[in-house]
Amino acid sequence: MKTAFIMSESIRESVINQRAIDYFSALGEVAFNTGSTGKDSVMKTIEGADIAITSWGNTAIDKEILSVCPDLKLVAHAAGSVKPIVSDDLWEKGVRVLSSACPLGEGVAETALGFTISASKNFYNLNSSLRNGGWNEGKENIKELFDLKIGVIGFGWAGKHYVKLLQSFYVDVYCYDPFIDEKEMAEKGAEKADFQWILANCDIVSVHAPSIPSTHHMFNAQTLSLMKKDAVLINTARGSLVDENALYEFMASGNLKYACIDVFDPEPPAKDNRLFTLPNVIATPHLAGLANNGLKRIGIFITEEVDNFQNGRPMRGEVTKEMLEKMA
Repeated sequence: MKTAFIMSESIRESVINQRAIDYFSALGEVAFNTGSTGKDSVMKTIEGADIAITSWGNTAIDKEILSVCPDLKLVAHAAGSVKPIVSDDLWEKGVRVLSSACPLGEGVAETALGFTISASKNFYNLNSSLRNGGWNEGKENIKELFDLKIGVIGFGWAGKHYVKLLQSFYVDVYCYDPFIDEKEMAEKGAEKADFQWILANCDIVSVHAPSIPSTHHMFNAQTLSLMKKDAVLINTARGSLVDENALYEFMASGNLKYACIDVFDPEPPAKDNRLFTLPNVIATPHLAGLANNGLKRIGIFITEEVDNFQNGRPMRGEVTKEMLEKMA
């Protein structure tokens, strides 16, 4: 069996550790792309491969590339969305496709939990107060993660892991996702609810939906107006889901305890983005996914999933053509 790592060398070094390389070496021949991610270099590396491993920077594996690897069975994408690397030719050939959105989603969920705890405990305002000579001012706004309602918008990999992490706390978790039934949500510890109900009733709303046409500006002037005045909004998904102008107007009028925002539209945001003038907007530079040492989690995930593939077990991160329309 031949495994071809067709991503760039720098990306490979970021997401694949030695343990993963040793695993694929034990399966058979391993080829590494040492050039660009252009077609010539990719075709040279992937020739005769049974498994191809892609990542950020790779383009679609089309008919021309497939012509040099007729026995290709699996494309394991060591990144999130598989949309840049799939093609109709790939689907027609019956090649199975794997996404690493699952380990990336774990990093996103952990960041969302960090925002959840810090915003509830009022860390941000208390830090500012303390630095300005205060002590007790703002402590009355502290809330423990106890007997709160938490809303989760989107029940994909990140949303599911966020719900899993919340099981450690005494909170009620509600989820909106039109593609997931209530039984699956209940098995994970969440109750299915309408989007509007979540906005009107939840103390914390964490966004984990994909960026697709139906979710564009789902948080707008009308929907934001449904939220509780002292609620917390967390967005670690995509900037396009929130109308930033509407959010500014809503918060400038005295609404929301905090908005914790890791993603913007566009990115990077303009330096004069009005949201940055609001003290209760907590902004981070799209760091919620795996970063630095955490990226190596992708390599481990890939080896586990290929082992599942080799032994006829289901792959957690498998993506089918039918799934793409509701995924980022």
